[in-house]
Amino acid sequence: MLLSLMPTQFGGSFSRRGPDVITEELAAVLSGKGSFEFKPLFEIIHANLRARKSASGGEEMLRLRTYEKLQSLVNQGMVMKTISKAGKHYKGHSSLGSLIPVAPVGPVAPVMLAT
Repeated sequence: MLLSLMPTQFGGSFSRRGPDVITEELAAVLSGKGSFEFKPLFEIIHANLRARKSASGGEEMLRLRTYEKLQSLVNQGMVMKTISKAGKHYKGHSSLGSLIPVAPVGPVAPVMLAT
């Protein structure tokens, strides 16, 4: 008979993390009045994260994570996705503002690129 010396329970409590920096940046950019296609939206998010020194892991991995977070926000109903012949456009709902932290995390304001 073998006895395990490993504990059978983990931690004991579950703590839920708040929104990450990608979700915060998505919320900050999409809470404005404009709607964005993914490519220009990602360029703004990437510029903001580089300014905050939070863009790590490579651009392609960051693009994938950003797209996954964006689709998660669409599924939660916080972002509206409009599909037309011109492409897919994303626009934030008023509920998206709840994801923006009250005190800014960094000293950098969102950067808006000219389209």
